[in-house]
Amino acid sequence: MNIYQHFRLEERDYIDQVLHWKNYVETHYTPKLTDFLDPREQHILKMLIGENGDIGYSFFGGAHEVERKRAYIFPDYLTANDNDFQISLFKIDYPTKFVTIEHRQVLGTLMSLGLKRGKFGDILLKDGNIQFFAAKEISDYIKNNVESIGRAGVKLVETDISNAFAASESWEDQEMTVSSLRLDTVISGIYHISRQKSQLFIQQGLVKVNWTLIENPSFLCEDGDMFSVRGYGRAKLNAIEGKTKKEKWRIIVGKQK
Repeated sequence: MNIYQHFRLEERDYIDQVLHWKNYVETHYTPKLTDFLDPREQHILKMLIGENGDIGYSFFGGAHEVERKRAYIFPDYLTANDNDFQISLFKIDYPTKFVTIEHRQVLGTLMSLGLKRGKFGDILLKDGNIQFFAAKEISDYIKNNVESIGRAGVKLVETDISNAFAASESWEDQEMTVSSLRLDTVISGIYHISRQKSQLFIQQGLVKVNWTLIENPSFLCEDGDMFSVRGYGRAKLNAIEGKTKKEKWRIIVGKQK
């Protein structure tokens, strides 16, 4: 069976990586802990490892409703507990009265340390307070190298993961029709912008599908795809319900409120 046929071409490298992890655990009888994975990567790992083999897997991102999670892959005679995932939680101390720090500034600062995105989990914001999850193996490095975010002087304080804010997201579903399942057409329909504008956003690198930058306007969208357009928020293609009499596609889309 050709394993790749169930996935997109650009996902092949990651598929090979998961198969390598699986083989490692099977042949060495030892667990493997991954970096933080986005939900699409978690879905692929689930499908490739399956439920009934000699190895199991578990996901944890530091708290329950978070999006990005580490995977712990293990021989089926073991189990996983929260400590196996090696996750640190940091809170950011900064002068909240005088400055505002945004999600993108936190992520930008962390990425500027030269570490992979996979070393960081979700960034949580609540009433001006900010927390983020990170892989334990880099926690000292982060503490020693982050002194400012934006124009604000900050101090990172490591705290127990049980102190994490509850992640809260609300989504609203809507039904719509689009003339095709091309990315530019779907984006245009979801965000109520012109095709020209959606094409421009895609070509400028402002659009992600399943957490991956897509710069091809004719990229074909599928059930379950998650979209992010910078400045416009996130949306998910929940269902493709078939064609109307006028040969348009009827789709159900969830938009983040």
